[in-house]
Amino acid sequence: MQFDDIDRRWVLKITGAKVYVGGPGKNYVTLKIMTDQGIYGLGDATLNNRETLAAAYLQDYLIPNLIGMDPRTSEDIWQFFYRGAYFRGGPIAMAAFGAIDMALWDIKGKLAGMPLYQLFGGKSRDGAMVYAHATGTDLSDLMESVTHYIEQGYQAVRVQCGIPGMPTASYAVPAAKGGKGDFITDFGGIRPKTEIWDTDKYMRYMPNALAEVRECFGPDLKILHDVHHRLLPREAAEFAKAVEPVGLYWLEDPTPAENQDALRLIRHHSTTPIAIGEVFNSIWDCNKLIENELIDFIRIAVTYAGGITPVKRIVDLAGMHHVKTGFHGAPSHSPISMAAQAHLNTWAPNFGIQEYLVLGTPECDAMFPSEHRIQGGMFFVSDAPGLGVDFDEHEATKYEYVPGSHPIARLKDGTLWNY
Repeated sequence: MQFDDIDRRWVLKITGAKVYVGGPGKNYVTLKIMTDQGIYGLGDATLNNRETLAAAYLQDYLIPNLIGMDPRTSEDIWQFFYRGAYFRGGPIAMAAFGAIDMALWDIKGKLAGMPLYQLFGGKSRDGAMVYAHATGTDLSDLMESVTHYIEQGYQAVRVQCGIPGMPTASYAVPAAKGGKGDFITDFGGIRPKTEIWDTDKYMRYMPNALAEVRECFGPDLKILHDVHHRLLPREAAEFAKAVEPVGLYWLEDPTPAENQDALRLIRHHSTTPIAIGEVFNSIWDCNKLIENELIDFIRIAVTYAGGITPVKRIVDLAGMHHVKTGFHGAPSHSPISMAAQAHLNTWAPNFGIQEYLVLGTPECDAMFPSEHRIQGGMFFVSDAPGLGVDFDEHEATKYEYVPGSHPIARLKDGTLWNY
């Protein structure tokens, strides 16, 4: 490092940055920030099915401003981009800010020779519980999927199954029977696929289906269920009350949360734990939900919410109000952001659970090598400095950007609904 005689500090400068778009089965947006001392940091700006927008914002606006900055001043850099943009927040900007912030923390960890969780305050636990996604075209198919994950050692499973009489497979449910695990909704094609939703059929069927899952697998399995924002607040309150005897670990996204007060109705009528927040982009999307204790788990993700720096503030706020973490972890996050969340999970005193889906494939491990590991339904973070994950640029050249879109939901009469 260069020694500055004027302010008597070691000087470290960012000299360049690259953005890569593509990956095995997913358009990961990977940021690599280089310094004049050869130390580099990695970040993830993957914005589900809008990946090129975050990549363009990084390349055209943010990276030119990064050159020459000291990567250790991550707080000031975050404020510079967030406050200096005039238009604050939004998923595109926050995903781009998040990638930069992750990469800067990665550099600081490498400079210190420490894994990030040590910089946060050290371990609160040895391993972090993760949950798998069990799905089925019908209830019997779902039961096989749950069994598959239990046999792998998972203690917690999200359960989704097809609804009899529903015109199409919907809300993360496969159309074909027999796939035991790791089902991913088809995002292929620039024009979104359409799913047909029937609230009445769902409300009549799913409480009993969840009860059968509980009866089959006993009281120790942690059962989670995702509604994908499909219910109105009154319907969500009714549903949450109906599934109380099941003892869900959580009920996820029961109703859209743009109006944070909508969650009050659910809270007034049910004690079923509520998890929400995977589409949130900042602390201002969830502060009232947390402060008024209208939710039990905050689902915000390091990528979409601007990086480690702002998410750590959200975790601290949540801890003050008995709200646990349950970070989003679908395949829309690369192993880089999952590593960032793994370090937060290892540190956070109010950790709850971590979503985990379709990472750890040979192709993914080749592109993002690390010593982090999943065992017995637990995520164990490595002690490698920084994020503890690397990026193989040669492997990245094997993949090209493939446009895609998230499915949409419509009611039987054609009305566009919530997804």
